[in-house]
Amino acid sequence: MAIDYTRRPNTPPAGAAPQGGVNLSKISLTKSAPSVSLTKAGERQGTMRVNLNWSQTQPEKKGFFAKLSGGGRVDLDLACLFELTDGSKGVIQALGNSFGSLNTAPFIQLDGDDRSGSVSGGENMHINLDRPEMIRRVLIFAMIYEGAPNWAAVDGVVTLYPTVGPQIEVRLDSADNNARICAIAMLENNGSGITVNRLVNYINGSQSDLDAAYGWGMQWQAGRK
Repeated sequence: MAIDYTRRPNTPPAGAAPQGGVNLSKISLTKSAPSVSLTKAGERQGTMRVNLNWSQTQPEKKGFFAKLSGGGRVDLDLACLFELTDGSKGVIQALGNSFGSLNTAPFIQLDGDDRSGSVSGGENMHINLDRPEMIRRVLIFAMIYEGAPNWAAVDGVVTLYPTVGPQIEVRLDSADNNARICAIAMLENNGSGITVNRLVNYINGSQSDLDAAYGWGMQWQAGRK
């Protein structure tokens, strides 16, 4: 059973920051070009890193005005829903210590929790594409936990770093500041390989509403931080 609202204590982010000066080739998924092939049938790529980087551009508000606006800083976290080919489903997120596992099911692991947007490495999730036949679909999303929703201010970007081919970038644009969740991208196994599809769909509500929007069919319950 997935947990809706509980989160873990703050820990330093793990994983290396993106390296510059080696390979600058990059694909940006946009509304006009929303999809790209990630793997071909039978192809094994090893571990792909998914990075969420964002910034807090607004000055931190304090006192009475902070209460009116929901606080100063915004806490943006990286997470995903997964469905494997054996039918198992779940969520990988900082909430409830649901970090996952890289070498056993679900073959996805999360590390790091950047609560301020000030850590250069951002937040990282790792997806094991050495077993692509085990993955049916993975929905990558971001959540604002603390502070008033302000997607334009956080200027978020998610970058996929495959071991083969160019980086794949999805910017969290077209912001809806009434929403706390953004469905960013969907990885889907279509039988001839895994494809990445840009979503950038803002969801009003919690993870259970995200689940309903994409037909995941899991049971959710509220938890404590």
